[in-house]
Amino acid sequence: MTAPAEQRVRHRRRVTGRRAVIGSVAALALTGGALFTTSLLSPADAAATWPTAKGSKAVSSTIEVKGTYDGKLRKFFGKGALGGGGQDEGQDPVFELADGAVLKNVIIGLPGADGVHCKGSCTLKNVWWLDVGEDAASFKGTSSKAVYKVIGGGAKKASDKVFQFNGAGRLSITGFRVRDSGKLVRSCGNCKKQYKRTIVLSDIDVVAPLQAIVGVNANYRDTATLSKIRIHGDPKKKVKTCVRFKGNSSGKEPTRIGVGADGTTCKFSSSAITYK
Repeated sequence: MTAPAEQRVRHRRRVTGRRAVIGSVAALALTGGALFTTSLLSPADAAATWPTAKGSKAVSSTIEVKGTYDGKLRKFFGKGALGGGGQDEGQDPVFELADGAVLKNVIIGLPGADGVHCKGSCTLKNVWWLDVGEDAASFKGTSSKAVYKVIGGGAKKASDKVFQFNGAGRLSITGFRVRDSGKLVRSCGNCKKQYKRTIVLSDIDVVAPLQAIVGVNANYRDTATLSKIRIHGDPKKKVKTCVRFKGNSSGKEPTRIGVGADGTTCKFSSSAITYK
C-alpha cells in the first residue's frame, strides 16, 4: 500500500536549464565495482553522472532475487503485464528481493512498473531509475531488525515519491541523487499495519524541483536523520527538508503537523543542508 499523494507535484518530463553551480560535487557511482567522481556544471546537468546502459532487457514478469543479482548496468523495462508506467497502486515490481538479497548495477527504464520490492532486509547498490512509475522501491519487511540499504544510484521523474517505506526497521540511503520528483522517501502515512521506522539520509544530491526530501510519522515514533544534503537549483529554498505527519492505519489522508528539524523526529543541524 502506498501513502496518499498529499500535495503531489506535476509529473515533469524535462528540467529546463538553470543557473550554473559553483564548484563540484563528488558523486558516488559504482560501475563494475569501480568508484568515480564527476563535476556538476549546473542543476540541469546533474544527469551527466548517470551511467549509460550496456544493453537492455524487457521484463514481462517480476524477476525474483535471492542472494545477489548483478544487472551489469543493463536497462530493464516492463512489458505486457509490467508495461505500466503510471501511478496506479497495486502494480507488480520489476524486481522482488527476498530477505537479505542484493540488487546491483541495474538501470530501470520506462515503463518501470512498481520498481523494486524488498520483502525483508535488502541492499540496492548502484541502481538507477530513469522514469519512476508508481514508486522506485518499496521496503516491506515486518521485523524491527530489518535493514534496507540504498548505496549510490539515483532516480528522476517520480511524480509522487521515490522510496516508499511501508515496513518496519531501518532504511539508510547514501551517495544518492534525485531530481524532478515529489519526495525522496516517505514513511507510509496510512498503511493498515504501522511501525516505528528509522530513516538515515547522507551524502544526497537533490536537484530541484522536489517537494520534500523525507516525510515521517511523528506519532509512530519515526525518526529521520539528515547529513550532507546538497540542494541544487533552489535559490528560494522551496524544497522542504523533513515533513512531520500524524499517520494512521485507517487509510485516511495523514495530517501534516510540522516541517524542519525538531530534534526528536527530524534530526539534523542547519549545516547538514547546503544550497548550490
